[in-house]
Amino acid sequence: MSRHFLRRLTAVLVGLCLLWAAPLAVAKKPDPHPERPRLLFVPHDNRPISDEQTADTLRMMEWDIAVPPDDILGGRGILGDPEAVWQWLEKEAPAAQIAVVSSDTLLYGSLVGSRKHDYSLAEIEKRLHRFQEFKRRHPSLQLYVFGSIMRTPRSAEASGGEEPGYYASYGSDIFRYTALSDKKETEGLTRREKKEYEFLQKLIPQAALDDWMVRRDKNFKASQRLIELAREGLFSYLALGRDDNAPYSQTHMESRKLQEVGQDLGPARFQAMAGIDEFGLMMLTRAVNDWTRTVPFVYVKYNWGRGGDTVPTYSDEKISDTVKAHITATGALLVASPKNADFVLCVNTNPNGKTYEANDRANDGKPREGTKYFVNLVAESVDAGPTCVADIAYANGADNALMEALKGRDLLFKLRAYSGWNTATNSTGFVLCQGMLSAKMEPDAYDQLLLRRYLDDWAYQANVRGVVARQLGWLRASGTYSSLNERREAAEQRTTRLMQRFCEDNLPPFGDLPYLTVTFPWNRMFEARFSFPRPFDYQEYKARRAAL
Repeated sequence: MSRHFLRRLTAVLVGLCLLWAAPLAVAKKPDPHPERPRLLFVPHDNRPISDEQTADTLRMMEWDIAVPPDDILGGRGILGDPEAVWQWLEKEAPAAQIAVVSSDTLLYGSLVGSRKHDYSLAEIEKRLHRFQEFKRRHPSLQLYVFGSIMRTPRSAEASGGEEPGYYASYGSDIFRYTALSDKKETEGLTRREKKEYEFLQKLIPQAALDDWMVRRDKNFKASQRLIELAREGLFSYLALGRDDNAPYSQTHMESRKLQEVGQDLGPARFQAMAGIDEFGLMMLTRAVNDWTRTVPFVYVKYNWGRGGDTVPTYSDEKISDTVKAHITATGALLVASPKNADFVLCVNTNPNGKTYEANDRANDGKPREGTKYFVNLVAESVDAGPTCVADIAYANGADNALMEALKGRDLLFKLRAYSGWNTATNSTGFVLCQGMLSAKMEPDAYDQLLLRRYLDDWAYQANVRGVVARQLGWLRASGTYSSLNERREAAEQRTTRLMQRFCEDNLPPFGDLPYLTVTFPWNRMFEARFSFPRPFDYQEYKARRAAL
């Protein structure tokens, strides 16, 4: 079957889906909007990856994208201001054609706010009603919504201090209790598990369990209502993400039930999927594809071994299922041959199917089982056409062995996109979107995005972060990895110096890398902001590389 025929068939099917999914409303006149619309983006907090790095992807396409001011979005210790964000949306909407918004921000203030808020169900329902009022006032605005299904961290450490205080003492017990509750519904419990379940009910303070479950119930009901609004035709797409979870967990249980609630909508209008931090970019990509009537064709290659059957840490399903769901959510199509694809996504998994942490001692840059095979796979794909890499052998940072091999074979800047920054689902979703959108960018634009990922995922997350974290105790004053406080400035200076040194040793001679500065906007080391005195100059980069 020819690629041309596949495209024509896909276009016809998409057109039929759009006709079927369109709400029964007053017929619209021919679209008078400009080729590149004004787009409003409400992220779920003001972390660099959620906010500016996501929005910058569309700015690299020279799209007009507006984001609320940082001071009304959720930050570290600030849950966000839903009312202020609604007011910002109302002010900006008349001049916009598309809005991609976080329901967590508009209902609770932020992603973290969804886990800690004390809003009554009545307050949340009023904000849900505002979606209807907003759409009524702006009927031609295409509205894409993404939200989270409240996460279930395995422990207090895994929560990163972003859960209520009692999670520090009972987080592991709460996780296990909900895992058994989920299994009880789906498979039943063994005698031993029943005893453990009863014991945990007595062990966990009732006040803590009630607080956690009551908030979850409010959030679950809000998600049900969002699905109803999608059914009414208010949204062009609704995506609900399973934040950090596991095959058995409260998050997994709630997702099962919400998927059943929205089953009649079909994946062309609604999905409940693994992940969350990548959802902002996924919905932006869906909006771009819808606006430009583009259906990207994607082919996926996995490393040998478990490959697509890998169930990564922080997820409850095979990574191949997550990738398929992400491709569908963006409005793209998974194809069976690289010859028919617009780009190839190569997914770096460990042959044994396990996912480790980037700060693991084994992530020392030495080739491991599967490294050579995967790099050869990437090299062959690059020679054949546009190629992207989802680096998920480790969570929360790059695979150093892979990066050393890509550097040694001069492949780093021959890719269209790369990601290895957080959980496996975050990384695959993010790189998938940047790979799709790179087709609408100039080479210097997607090289800038590649550089950002190499600085963040490889240089910082997988290397410099661990070094500085171990050296914090050397610094005067007080502060920890999770709350830098008085050590923040000294940690930023130390990190900046080590990052500059890493760049000198590992990255091409971009003109301004020696002037890179690093800051910690959330007063912790888990994420960082990277700044330069001026934009990346692609012509200068090419001249410097030619001189090598």
